[in-house]
Amino acid sequence: MSSFFSRIGQALRSALSSTPKAPPAPRTGVKPGPAARPGQLPGTPQMPSPGQLGQSATVEIDPRKIGAVRMTYSPSTDGAPDPGEVVWTWVPFEERDGRGKDRPVLVVAAERNGTYLAVQLTSKPHQGNAEFVPIGSGKWDAAGRPSWVNIDRVFRLHPGGMRRETAGLPAASFAAVEARLRQRYGWH
Repeated sequence: MSSFFSRIGQALRSALSSTPKAPPAPRTGVKPGPAARPGQLPGTPQMPSPGQLGQSATVEIDPRKIGAVRMTYSPSTDGAPDPGEVVWTWVPFEERDGRGKDRPVLVVAAERNGTYLAVQLTSKPHQGNAEFVPIGSGKWDAAGRPSWVNIDRVFRLHPGGMRRETAGLPAASFAAVEARLRQRYGWH
């Protein structure tokens, strides 16, 4: 395996030595765009839009139009998104302008076509807001802050769009989120 990576490294060095040097690419896997979008500072990396990501896109969907949803609690630290796990993925901004950033989401269901349904997490306090379900703190937040799940934003996650797997949610917290999603969208 190491010889494979050595050959790739040699090929890259050879290709780079024959072309003009460009500034290093950002480590987040994001390529800077040719021009800043509205609200973006010039010179800052631009997150790829879902159209640029293709099958690895995480896209917001209308949860009322997806039919029956079978939610299961089955977290497993296996490198794949599983219902009951918090994973990091690119999430589009609410403005729906093609911009977004890596954020934690809670995977709530696996779909038959190999995609997953997920809801966005936030560490901004939302006590008393019915759109946000408190889930406590966990390994998904390095600072250990309490988190809330925003049930108003539902995403379809392709396995290739998962940046990293963090932790399983406690079963009781998942059950609270599941109950609110069932109540809100009529999922069975």
